[in-house]
Amino acid sequence: MNDKTAIVFAPHPDDETLGCGGTIAKRIDEGYNVFVVILTDGRHAFSKVLNVTSNPSPEEIKQIRKKEVTDAVSILGVPKSNLFFFDFEDCTLSEYEKEVEQAVTAFIEGHFPDEVYFPLKRDGHPDHQAANRVISRCLQKRNLENIGFQYSITHKFSRVGPQFEKMIGFLSNRMRAVDISEYLDIKKQAVEEFKSETRIFLSNQKSPIVNIKGHLENKELFYKQ
Repeated sequence: MNDKTAIVFAPHPDDETLGCGGTIAKRIDEGYNVFVVILTDGRHAFSKVLNVTSNPSPEEIKQIRKKEVTDAVSILGVPKSNLFFFDFEDCTLSEYEKEVEQAVTAFIEGHFPDEVYFPLKRDGHPDHQAANRVISRCLQKRNLENIGFQYSITHKFSRVGPQFEKMIGFLSNRMRAVDISEYLDIKKQAVEEFKSETRIFLSNQKSPIVNIKGHLENKELFYKQ
């Protein structure tokens, strides 16, 4: 048992599992104390994309996704006491960067992490981009850039972006691949907890925005700043 700590910052409920689920399970197995912080309430997951504003309502979606992520990270091994919700309104992080930075700073300073995971700056969602800016600043101000690892959910250049990141990351020695093959089944079980996304997209005859299968591979990739 070691005394290392890892913090995973997720803009929305599910980002932590899709981007880092295998690594979370692996680190916990290695004795890390892993904390998961959900930055927004996830209420607009479907209202912004599918124009679903009732049955379920955004407020209902917020509660559904909170339960789903609680169950998902529990499967990964994260105790409820290590799961935190900052509850900024979904899709508004760029409007509250100062407040988000204060909250993130306090959390980092209170937990002395050895590793910090957060979204890639070139992810497509504005909340992911805002989260990257905020957490990057927090780490830079404390000379902690070396412990920051960025994960990608949906690259803003969806067709060529992922391959570009891999190439640049490899050439610059800024990419780290974590072998999660032993934890892939656990990650799959955790991903399956996000039932609302599958159900609502199917009921609207739409394909999910995130390529879930692309996040269920034997390695999770992370990028240094």
